[in-house]
Amino acid sequence: MLDQTDSLNLMQRTRGRAEVALRAAPGGARLTHLHQSGSAKAMLPRVHGAAPEVVFLNTAGGLTGGDQMRFALDLAENARATATTQTAERAYASSGGNAQLNVDLTVGAGAHLDWLPQETILFEDSALTRRTTIALTGDAHLLMVEMVVLGRIAMGEELRRIRFNDLRHVTRDGRPELIEPLQITDDNLLKSASAAGLSHARAFATLALIAPGAEDALETLRSVLPETGAAASGWNGKCVARFMGTDAMPVRKALAKAITTLRGGPLPRVWQL
Repeated sequence: MLDQTDSLNLMQRTRGRAEVALRAAPGGARLTHLHQSGSAKAMLPRVHGAAPEVVFLNTAGGLTGGDQMRFALDLAENARATATTQTAERAYASSGGNAQLNVDLTVGAGAHLDWLPQETILFEDSALTRRTTIALTGDAHLLMVEMVVLGRIAMGEELRRIRFNDLRHVTRDGRPELIEPLQITDDNLLKSASAAGLSHARAFATLALIAPGAEDALETLRSVLPETGAAASGWNGKCVARFMGTDAMPVRKALAKAITTLRGGPLPRVWQL
């Protein structure tokens, strides 16, 4: 009799790694390294300005249990670039295990990086572990954003079972600048009405400017925030804004306005509002 293997144990899992390195060059930045494998891609579309845009893409269309994805960007000293994602990242229901997404960014002295990925949408029964590690050197300048949406709000989805572990770890010359762990589980969702928790929010975002003198941008940033659902603070080379809302689109619009204010220019071309 032939042996039979449980097909559930042989489900294909997504693997992907995309790496980009840029250095300063007359009139902009020059590509010095590009690696793409599996379902991870990195594109550098033609742009009108001097600073290039790096667009990371997961061609699998989303992540589920057991998938592993890594995006990396190395920006050499005095270079400027914007990095983003081609569309929203989606974490789908897991049949077992966590999906893993690692983002590793290094920014050299005098360099300017805008890390502006589009939102992450969590689906029912999703299990995602994400770690974003950003290493700054010297007077490097960073503008970064993360937005999370709990389900497809327009379709009336209400999540009850998810596992989401998210860590943002920013250092300068090896010293911590911004360390933000976040965990959302079934218990958190049950207590979503708490003012100390999500307070009924279905979408939330963090925008951070980390650079020498970043706190000086606080009043300018506050001037464009909505009256409710957003707040900002500034201290010791950081200016951080938080956004929350029961619907994703108002949060995204408020976030977009704040981003364009801090960066003094338009959003990446792939963003759609």
